[in-house]
Amino acid sequence: QSPDGRRLEGLSKQLDWDVRKIQRWFRQRRNQDKPSTLRKFCESMWRFTFYFSIFFYGIRFLWTAPWFWDTRQCWYNYPFQPLTSRLYYYYILELAFYWSLMFSQFTDIKRKDFLIMFVHHLATIGLITFSYMNNMVRVGTLVLCLHDASDFLLEAAKLANYAKYQRLCDAFFMLFGVVFIVTRLGIYPFWILNTTLFESWELIGPYPSWWLFNGLLVTLQVLHIIWSYLIVRTAYKALVRGKVSKDDRSDVESSSEEEDVTCSSTKGALSSSSNGSNRINGHVAAGQWTEE
Repeated sequence: QSPDGRRLEGLSKQLDWDVRKIQRWFRQRRNQDKPSTLRKFCESMWRFTFYFSIFFYGIRFLWTAPWFWDTRQCWYNYPFQPLTSRLYYYYILELAFYWSLMFSQFTDIKRKDFLIMFVHHLATIGLITFSYMNNMVRVGTLVLCLHDASDFLLEAAKLANYAKYQRLCDAFFMLFGVVFIVTRLGIYPFWILNTTLFESWELIGPYPSWWLFNGLLVTLQVLHIIWSYLIVRTAYKALVRGKVSKDDRSDVESSSEEEDVTCSSTKGALSSSSNGSNRINGHVAAGQWTEE
């Protein structure tokens, strides 16, 4: 798909074409396999619709829940805590969605963070299932709502990018970055992990599944740190260049214009971007916000 300079020169002699023309042919052939903007838009629209709806459903439900304001309430009378119908449907919807992401990940547009996302989906499904079976649904709802808070902003940024509203895309992405870092590196460790690691130990003691439960939650925190680094790096590039650039997790072919410039600067030697151009989650041309 991407022949080196030596191979290009050999083809040039065989076909009596100049190297630039051969590079352009290979680029056009690779671009035929790129996912269409419509397909990426539909993927992001589906996720945006779910994240937006489930987040505000969760906020409305948790606003009147006592454990939303006092996390120690998550452990009072444990495990004899009632499971209301609203709480049940909230859990089942989230579980069904993450199972769908687990399977669709193999058919959706491929991204560089495929392995990280696979681990994330496994940990999430394990946590939702485990907490439901052990009636830890109160603290589980806090974890779910916290994670949904930033996800719909990311999808909104991608939608704006695909629609070519660059300023709106940049604004959504910056807002997403702030919300993500505040919730995942601030609220999550000091609010969620604090109650699962320390308050639960104090109120109900080290129950048998304590280590597994908290191990999965800490795994999520490690993933949060990795993603925060990628977000900060993208934001830094945006400040330097004046607009949001490609997502470091994206893995898509460079645009024709970008590669033409690259080709001329390397005097005919093939040069392709390792990241592609662009979806914090989809994928596009340099200087645009892309996929996860």
